[in-house]
Amino acid sequence: MKIAISASGTTLDAEVDSRFGRCQCFIIADPETMDFEAIENSSAMAAGGAGIAAAQAIVEKGVKAVLTGNCGPNAHQVLVSAGIPIITGVSGKIEDVIKDYRAGNYEASAQANVPDHFGMGSPGMGGGSGTGRGMGRGMGGARMMPPASPMPQDQNPEQDIQALKAQSQALAEQLSDIQRQIEKLEDKTG
Repeated sequence: MKIAISASGTTLDAEVDSRFGRCQCFIIADPETMDFEAIENSSAMAAGGAGIAAAQAIVEKGVKAVLTGNCGPNAHQVLVSAGIPIITGVSGKIEDVIKDYRAGNYEASAQANVPDHFGMGSPGMGGGSGTGRGMGRGMGGARMMPPASPMPQDQNPEQDIQALKAQSQALAEQLSDIQRQIEKLEDKTG
């Protein structure tokens, strides 16, 4: 069995990164044998959609659980849809976290524990501002706002449809922003 831990470095001595989608890397470990591999989080610097991309990469690794400090609603939904429990509020040295997981000291989180785009600033740098729609994407720091209606675990189909429509709209807006950025860059080079 493999678990994934958001990490600030590539060894078991590294600390847990408090951000899931924008962590430096992931430690994929077998809690029984302590065998592990470190994989770079290629979406850490993405303009948008980092949580979703990171979650998809983790799903592809075949892990059975994710341990992290914070997980936003989009990444949480991808992981839960794949049947992967998420444990949030985790901190400390990776090796200790794996041992605590093996000992059964953690419980899966029922919902995301931060709003979307939470990790866009530097870790620990709260209170930033900026909700811009342009090239800057408001990356001045983490926007400290309450999560928008977290999704309960046992939703009815109508609630599922509404949640998926909201996610689809958010993705459409991200795609539109990306297309505008591409056009601006093409205008500069063309």
